[in-house]
Parts: sequence; C-alpha cells; structure tokens
Amino acid sequence: MSLLGAWRLRRGNNPVTVASREQKLIACVGLLGCRHRSFLAGLLWPKSSETQAAGNLRTTVWCISHAFPHLLQAGADTLELDQSVRVDVAALQRHVARMQAQPEAQIPDSYLDHLSRAELLPGWYDDWVIFEQERLRQMRLSTLELIARQQLAAGEPGSAVIAAISAASIEPLRESAHLLLVQAHLAAGNRAAAVRAYTMFADRLEGELGVQPSSQLSDLVAAFHPH
Repeated sequence: MSLLGAWRLRRGNNPVTVASREQKLIACVGLLGCRHRSFLAGLLWPKSSETQAAGNLRTTVWCISHAFPHLLQAGADTLELDQSVRVDVAALQRHVARMQAQPEAQIPDSYLDHLSRAELLPGWYDDWVIFEQERLRQMRLSTLELIARQQLAAGEPGSAVIAAISAASIEPLRESAHLLLVQAHLAAGNRAAAVRAYTMFADRLEGELGVQPSSQLSDLVAAFHPH
C-alpha cells in the first residue's frame, strides 16, 4: 500500500480500486497500527453519533473484508492491517531509523529524492490526516538536515547541498536548513552560491515575517557580503 504521493493499493503488481470510505479506514490503520474499533469510529466519523459511527465502521469493515479477505486483521475489539501488507510510510520510517543508527552508511541519491518528495496523502484534509502529515513532514525535515550535517562532516559538501536544498524546499522559512545550505556551499568553495542562498532567504524572511536572519547565519557570509 502506498500513502506517499497518492493513495494506491496493489495486489502483486496489479492496482486495485477501493471506494473512498474504505480507503480512509485502510489508510488509518496503515498509519496508526492496531487500534480499538471505538477509537477508529470516532476518528473517521467525528460528526456522527457514537451509534452511527460504529455502524459506519462495521459496514466499512464488511466491505473491505468481502473485497479483500486478507487485508485486515479484525479482532473482537480491534482492527489492524494483516502482517503481509507492506506500507511505504512504514518502510520510510525504518530507513530513517537505520540511518540514524548507522550514520556512517552511504546514503543513495534515490533515498534523498524520496525523502524530499514523500508527501503524505496530498489532498486529504481530515483532521487526523493533517496531524499525520505534519508529523511525517517534521521527520523528513529533521532527517534531511541530519543527512546534510553528516555529509558535511564526511567532506561531501555536494551531497550536503542537495539535502539542505531538499529540506529548505519543504519549509522555505526554516533557518536551520538554510544555515546548512550556506555552510555546504562554503565548504565546496562556492562563495557566490553561499551569498545567493543567504540573500534569497534573508529577502524572503524580511518580506514574509519582517525579521532578519540570525547572526549565526549572517556571520557566515559577512566577510564577503557587505549587506
């Protein structure tokens, strides 16, 4: 099951069609893991009465179990995905945990690209989805910055630039990402690129928030950037 970029479910290599209500329940247990039925009913149907929400959940579970008999593991009071179902968000989280545990490991370019593009369920606006979107977004940002720092420490400023740009593109006003970007450009000997990155960030920060970059960032380029 894919939740990054778009909702997709495949059986083997074949995509399958799933109705919107069933998509939401499958995505919910795919993201949150095993949960009590009453919790899921309240989360997915917050404006319905407890009885209506429980009925909606029963109907949705029946539809999923009828169409995809081995997708859900339905306990007396709980629901979860079957262990055979692979979820791309879980795979991404495992990669991040492995990278944090093995900081010396080589980071493939495809992984950097995946982190920069891994937006969770775009176009979904349920409250519980928005919370999970932000949680994943923060994980992606902190991981990309960690990669940038690791690449700088390893003497690989080119890779650090890519990771820092990816973080800054997710959150353009995040100073820690721009600090890493300027540091990476300077480590690569590209002073003009460092000044350009600093100036673009400073202009945007002033224009949108009316504040200046920190002295930690501006001091990096002060020697050759008079403003």
